[in-house]
Amino acid sequence: MPSQKKLKAPLAILALAALGIAAYFFFSSSGGDNEDGPRDRTAAVAVAPVERRAIELRRTFSGALEAHSKFVVAPKVAGRVIDIPVDISDTVSRGDPVAILDAAEFDQAVRQAEADLAVAQANLAEAQSSLEITLRADQRTTTLRERGIASETEYDNVQAELLARQAQVKVAEAQVIRAESSLESARIRLGYTRITADWAGDEDRRVVAERYIDEGETVSANEPLLLIVELDPITAVIFVTERDYGSLRPGQPAHFSTDAFPNKIFEGKIDRISPVFRESSRQARVELSLANPDGALKPGMFVRADITLKRVEDATVIPYAALTRRGAEEGAFLVSDDAQSVRWQPVKTGIRSENSVEILDANLSGRVVVLGQHLLDDGSPITIPEGDPIDLSR
Repeated sequence: MPSQKKLKAPLAILALAALGIAAYFFFSSSGGDNEDGPRDRTAAVAVAPVERRAIELRRTFSGALEAHSKFVVAPKVAGRVIDIPVDISDTVSRGDPVAILDAAEFDQAVRQAEADLAVAQANLAEAQSSLEITLRADQRTTTLRERGIASETEYDNVQAELLARQAQVKVAEAQVIRAESSLESARIRLGYTRITADWAGDEDRRVVAERYIDEGETVSANEPLLLIVELDPITAVIFVTERDYGSLRPGQPAHFSTDAFPNKIFEGKIDRISPVFRESSRQARVELSLANPDGALKPGMFVRADITLKRVEDATVIPYAALTRRGAEEGAFLVSDDAQSVRWQPVKTGIRSENSVEILDANLSGRVVVLGQHLLDDGSPITIPEGDPIDLSR
């Protein structure tokens, strides 16, 4: 008997639970008059106005800053560096000396060339003197020959000597020209030991970005010594895909931000657009120019460039949140004039800017539903809670 009482208690509990579940489903299924359920009920929704205003298609591209132009200082002759009067971050002017090489050997070469020139000039003077003597002898011989005193042989000998003297003068003149050229070359090479910052361009001042050697080191010809860069303007380099490439053009304005100055916006413009895409990334290089009068922006900094690719001045604009899909169609629910129901309106979209989207093919006006679309069908009754309309377009 006790065992039977123990079994009756759980069975009673199970029976009560079954009755509760049955009652729940019975009242749930009979709670509404329509079999469609919530879609036939009045749905509370949030709405926003359809606007007529300008809208822009903007893109943000990531990139890095580079020097607008670079000038590598390198010696034209080999030698030992005895002085470098500039260092990293120093400002230099065009023509300033930036490195000095040991000039002892080059100075000696100039002295040797000067001596060779002096010898060549002395030889020329001697040849010219001999030519003058021979010319006078030729005149005498010619006079004596006309009087019948000098023989033809004497006359021919004087003529031959005259031609030889004239040739010697020409050789001596050529030797002088060669010596002068050698002296000029020696002086030029001596000048190369004083290395100056002679870059091409309109700007007269630049900044030393890199220093590769120190005093006392021996360098070869064309070995880099310093890197001098132009920082105003400075160049931003970004890479764009095919989707945006066709919307870019030289001179197009851009706004830049960088982590180094988070609260500052820099103005710039597109300078150059590469005519080819990189095969590895399928992107094209785009160079933009930024004014940098205070030198705050530095090469290597990360930047973000905001560029307006397209702008429509008078567009029909709705919040992006108003767009929804019904089957294969994209559209929005328009609120009726009496604000009691909605109408489903298929649309085609254009520019999307942040939380707004342009509507291309529908003359929309009034208000659209931005929250609660999942409760709606075409013609569904709605209620709009009191209060300010939700603005999801900004």
